[in-house]
Amino acid sequence: MSGAVSYYGGEAAEDAVARLYAETGHTLAARRWRSPAGEIDLILRKDGEVVFVEVKRARDLAIAAERLGTRQIGRILRAAEAFLGGEPGGADTPSRVDVALVDGTGRIAVIENACMD
Repeated sequence: MSGAVSYYGGEAAEDAVARLYAETGHTLAARRWRSPAGEIDLILRKDGEVVFVEVKRARDLAIAAERLGTRQIGRILRAAEAFLGGEPGGADTPSRVDVALVDGTGRIAVIENACMD
């Protein structure tokens, strides 16, 4: 897969996942948020909770799930911690990390609280 195809495919997957969350009342707070610890694909809010979403795209959901390794989970958790540091409630802000898997047909599977400390 070329770099451009991968980039735009990932962007389309993030768009679809953001729309799915919007349908359930979440608002987008940030997209591809960067910190020294790393990047978070989507950051959403709903009812005082911050939801960090890592989007993984592949031709099927199983392959997408396999693309999330332990080092990446650690990076996501550190980046989420950095984001929460800027929230009024800091680390006490209700939050969770979800993983959204997107297959080649656009099917989405969300795993809530996928990356727990």
